[in-house]
Amino acid sequence: MLVSVAAGLLGLATQAVALSTIAAKGSKFFLSTGEQFYNKGVAYQLTDSDPLADTQQCQLDAALMKTLGANSIRVYHVDPTADHDGCMSAFSDAGIYAWIDLDTFSTYILADEPTWNQTQYSAYQKVMDAFHDYENVAGFFVGNEVLTIGTDSVAAPYVKAAARDMKAYRDNKGYRDIPVGYSAADIAQLRPNLQNYMACGDNSSESLDFFSLNAYEWCGSSSYDVSGYVFLQQNASDYNIPIFFSETGCNTPAPRLFQDQAAIFGDDMSGTWSGAIIYEWIEEANNYGLISYGPSAAATATETGVVGGYTRSGTPTPISPDFDNLSSQWATLSPSGVSMAAYSPSNTPPACPSYTSGLWELSGNVPLPTIGQKFNTQSASATATSGASTAQSTGSGSGTATSAGSSSGSASSASSTASSAAIRPRNLVGSLFTDFTSHWYGKLVAGLLILVVL
Repeated sequence: MLVSVAAGLLGLATQAVALSTIAAKGSKFFLSTGEQFYNKGVAYQLTDSDPLADTQQCQLDAALMKTLGANSIRVYHVDPTADHDGCMSAFSDAGIYAWIDLDTFSTYILADEPTWNQTQYSAYQKVMDAFHDYENVAGFFVGNEVLTIGTDSVAAPYVKAAARDMKAYRDNKGYRDIPVGYSAADIAQLRPNLQNYMACGDNSSESLDFFSLNAYEWCGSSSYDVSGYVFLQQNASDYNIPIFFSETGCNTPAPRLFQDQAAIFGDDMSGTWSGAIIYEWIEEANNYGLISYGPSAAATATETGVVGGYTRSGTPTPISPDFDNLSSQWATLSPSGVSMAAYSPSNTPPACPSYTSGLWELSGNVPLPTIGQKFNTQSASATATSGASTAQSTGSGSGTATSAGSSSGSASSASSTASSAAIRPRNLVGSLFTDFTSHWYGKLVAGLLILVVL
């Protein structure tokens, strides 16, 4: 193993090799050469500000990711003023695409007081401007886990408005048709409505290009049915835009076996889902890492390159057995998919979800906010009250299956609490709800509450 890793590190090409670009068509991603694309990715955020500004580090990491079998990375924060040529070239040479979050530390869309204003819009524009020209940019996220409880649904139009405006900006600038989407928390009681809302409506310019899920349901030695993946598939089987796992890889119990990859890339799900991104590349306090850069240090250590007690640069060393377990899974999983020429999309947009108190507090296809339009709690309340009188069900089109086996798991907060990924901390109530429903008794209570509401 060490010999192959060393060879990979030394063998990374120095000449940039252009990759085929990625675009969305119907419910699938395709390379410009016509083959269907499936993500085999890892979350990559070595530093809070930008992991794509250190060419030498990117070369080392890209070489080992190629050995792992990865073809994509997800990056949560970048500095649009930095020089990214070296890193993007290093990943391109290794055959690796990048999914980039457009938001910054100060421009998140917040669930408790949502905004979509000129400051946010301008910041998102700068990131898109900085990365649009790289052929190995696979897509952009306009948000990560903005909604974590049912009452957060009032923020959903702001997320959708951000996608609408960034798609329009992309098109007006004449940029390549890079997909724009959203990364959602896996909350069983929220997911079906949110998933359908992001794709609903007759105006495709106002819906997402893709939807993705941070899901940590399959833990240890489980199965397609027991884990709840069967319900994720059921809720997505008729989805009209691409869907994939933007984070996955439950780490309790250890070691991680990554058995869910066989379901995602196998016959059960590969016809619907476009792969998965594993959380995460670097080892830190949450114990999700696939590699380390050296021994841990004191949490208060201030040496160069050490943050939160973990070294964040240098030669990456695989963590055993997790790295090999994932590599072994991916090595045997190569779905053939369908060719772009032979694919004729037939799925239609789902119906926009109806109002259901505490679960989805929007009524149908509500008008999206314009840039600078402020959230009005009284207006939202009035809309909710009006919607309640006409609500017929919590269903919204392509299926709303939920089950005690479909958990929202406390592990789904992995990226929210990671020191390097620095994702916005969750709403406290949402965190408590998510932690509670990660246990069997919490799922039982949640299920009973839903039955009472219905």
